[in-house]
Amino acid sequence: MAVEDKHITYRIYLVAFGIFLMAIAVAVKLTNIQWVEGDYYRKLAKERTVRNFVIPANKGNIYSADGSLLATSIPNYVIRFDAVAPKTEAFEKNVKALADSLSFLLGKPASNFHSELRKARANHNRYYLVARDLSYTQYMKIKSFPLFNLGAYKGGIIVEQKTVREHPIGKIAERTIGYERLKPDGTPDGKGIEWAYRKYLNGKDGKILKQKIAKGQWKPIRDVNEVDPQDGYDVVSTIDVYIQDIAHHALLKQLQLYKADHGCVVVMETKTGYIKAISNLGRGSDKDSTYYETTNYAIAESHEPGSTYKLADLMALLEDKKVDTSAVYDSQGGIITYSGKKVRDSHEGGYGKISLARGFEVSSNTVLVQAVYNNYKNNPEEFVDHLNNFGLNKPLGLPIQGEGKPYVPQPSDKNRWSAISLPWMAFGYGVSITPLQTLTFYNSVANNGEMVKPQFVSEIKEWNKTIKKFNKEVINPKVCSKETLDKVQAVLENVVKRGTGSKLYSKDFSMAGKTGTAQANYNRKDGTEKHYISSFVGYFPADKPKYSCIVVVHEPNTSLNNYYGADVAGPVFKRIAQKIFTDAPSMNEIKNLNKKDAQQENSYAAYYKKASQKQTVVPNLKGMSGMDAVALLGNLRIKVKVVGFGKVKKQSVQPGQRFDESTVITLELS
Repeated sequence: MAVEDKHITYRIYLVAFGIFLMAIAVAVKLTNIQWVEGDYYRKLAKERTVRNFVIPANKGNIYSADGSLLATSIPNYVIRFDAVAPKTEAFEKNVKALADSLSFLLGKPASNFHSELRKARANHNRYYLVARDLSYTQYMKIKSFPLFNLGAYKGGIIVEQKTVREHPIGKIAERTIGYERLKPDGTPDGKGIEWAYRKYLNGKDGKILKQKIAKGQWKPIRDVNEVDPQDGYDVVSTIDVYIQDIAHHALLKQLQLYKADHGCVVVMETKTGYIKAISNLGRGSDKDSTYYETTNYAIAESHEPGSTYKLADLMALLEDKKVDTSAVYDSQGGIITYSGKKVRDSHEGGYGKISLARGFEVSSNTVLVQAVYNNYKNNPEEFVDHLNNFGLNKPLGLPIQGEGKPYVPQPSDKNRWSAISLPWMAFGYGVSITPLQTLTFYNSVANNGEMVKPQFVSEIKEWNKTIKKFNKEVINPKVCSKETLDKVQAVLENVVKRGTGSKLYSKDFSMAGKTGTAQANYNRKDGTEKHYISSFVGYFPADKPKYSCIVVVHEPNTSLNNYYGADVAGPVFKRIAQKIFTDAPSMNEIKNLNKKDAQQENSYAAYYKKASQKQTVVPNLKGMSGMDAVALLGNLRIKVKVVGFGKVKKQSVQPGQRFDESTVITLELS
């Protein structure tokens, strides 16, 4: 018995010791939770019951130069239904009326909504999709529908809101206006003005502290925000909607006509570099007649320009005084050979012996290549240095991402420079440049030698307050001498008057520019990928340039043998130029309001002198209409009595007699 008691005692001690150890463990854990990990658990508890919610900042708008809205943010709503939330009585009472209301608003049969709502109820669906992509007006209407007007708890309505970016003018200039979005991996991405100026547009999100309440709902703890959101600024672009519309449709029409793959057009204000219009249209994947703004070809696509590059040849030759525009060259029957490679003129048989200026006007490859090669073959660095100084070897440094890189072969690069590099670049091959870079170069000629950087945005605004203004940015104050400038301006104007651009000539409207026709993928031996790039670049009016413009069309249909720049790109240029100056409201400017015309001033003075002389004799009123006669006598402060209707037959006081304030004239009308 004593042994059993002893065993029991041991067991009691063992249990007690275990309890003691557990008590120590609990105490240690509590101490650890309270003091060591206390901050962590207090923070975790707070996060589960109290949380900061983001208050999204309103994104700024993008406006055109004329004040039109190009991009704005609007709320977008998704409506879902918690089919379990409403009580049976409320559901049965309102479900048919709800289905009828939804049918009226969304255009689907009421029977469909009625059956789907009942099915959701039977399946205990707590997240049934009713409608998506609703406007604010539609959302407010749905909120008032039967059952849904009872609210989230009693009516089961679930509202999800997001903000979407809309372009009120549609697809026009969509690629340049751009976008901002998140990639699938969550990293931000974007294009165009929207992305380039996001630091101004996006603003700063705010924060509001909320506490968790019943049914997973959150309510604000206090009436004020922890951090108030700061709305984004508005961006005013340089784009003119009217000019943009002209450029877009002119390009689209030509792309469809020639069944081209893609093309672009840019219109730039000569003095400021402001881009007034930019259109980039590419063919759909199915190669039909539908064109989209998918790629910003004007900025991103660097390619061999062809004959538009010859302006650099002429300017370099004139600057170095190697030759004058009157220098005569033999076109050699339209074919010359360098290192076994042939340079051909588009005109079979060549042009005979012609001046350098005429060679430029008719875009003779043989003439321009000879002029460059003969004068720079012993020192090609001298020629290439001019190209570099013209800015043709480096990007423009645009704020819009994705700018293509130009390429000019350098004689120092022995791996890429060859015996044909110099003659080939003389007619626009072996070099690479984007359309906007080419336009910037030509614009400097139109702007009296001052090269300005293209600008897409003029200012950043907060309501009516200007936050930041983007003024003209000069890249090169003087690309060439005044003497050279005068000569190349004259030659560019003659290209349109009597050269390759003569089809564009109009005696009523002056233009200057250069055609370009480049053969792409010409090195392919099978020739299957070979195609043409047609372009025209210039400015208008030729005497006092207001705008410069470039048009580039890739892969025009060659079935009619009309793939040349003058035929394909030139008409787009002409259509844009003429419509801007005949139709565009922005061009209806009132100039020199304070300037006085001498002839007008003298004429008015004579009239005023005559009119201000006080008349003291009665005029001849016979044959005058009664109304006019009364008005005339009234102006002379003569009292009148009228008898009858029609014209004056007789007047009581004869013409030529003097009158005074007491005179009364009776007019007899018939």
